[in-house]
Amino acid sequence: MWDDPRFAGLLRLLRAAMQPPPGAGRIALAMVLGLSTHLIFGLAVLAMIVAMFFGLSESFGRVPQPYAWAANIALIVQFPLAHSLFLTAKGSRVLARLVPGPHGATLATTTYALIASVQLLALFTLWTPSGIIWWRAEGVALGLVCTAYAASWLVLLKASFDAGAEVQSGALGWMSLMARIAPRFPDMPTRGLFRIIRQPIYVAFALTLWTVPVWTPDQLLLAVSYTAYCLLAPRLKERRFAVRYGARFADYRARTPYAVPRISSHDPQ
Repeated sequence: MWDDPRFAGLLRLLRAAMQPPPGAGRIALAMVLGLSTHLIFGLAVLAMIVAMFFGLSESFGRVPQPYAWAANIALIVQFPLAHSLFLTAKGSRVLARLVPGPHGATLATTTYALIASVQLLALFTLWTPSGIIWWRAEGVALGLVCTAYAASWLVLLKASFDAGAEVQSGALGWMSLMARIAPRFPDMPTRGLFRIIRQPIYVAFALTLWTVPVWTPDQLLLAVSYTAYCLLAPRLKERRFAVRYGARFADYRARTPYAVPRISSHDPQ
């Protein structure tokens, strides 16, 4: 297990961060940004789980109608818009300058995770519920749906680990700064769920949108919008991979389905 690059890279980073070279200012910056990122990340995930469990029927937003739907749509749009823009070449340069001083580029992955976490926290806490509930699971149906919902989140967790836990959580940047080393990104993910499909993170997130026990117009709007994003946005990611990894990615793409697992046929002959 410890030879697995998914474990090896993370352990190497942890060991380096736990024995940082001298530099009080650098260490303080890394720890403050790292702890802030992980705290807000955790709150954002908790807000997502709880808000979608209730079909977005419970939240703190109180925008009056007829402006509430416009505000909710703006909350939906702001996340994928910034999430995708910061991954472009120009967006990456902007991201590297958001932290003043010489460490902005090293902290870019942490800054990216922090911004995404704030965006998701805003989306799921500031949503203004419509007050309309179409369906609420009860009895056996509630148990089945809750099991599917929990399983979807576990699949998302597994897919994030397979993609590189240090990058997905934002730890790569601040831990690299602590250790005073250049961030070392994981290799192109092809293990775990990435053996089955090329975009398991996006597929798993889409599954969380559709396995909720309460259905409202709010949840349907969110599910349709973000499922479309989960199907289309990875095309941009794959363009970057094609440039970065060349023939390796072309071969991987040729043998691995995009989002729907391939059902292999077995010839008894």
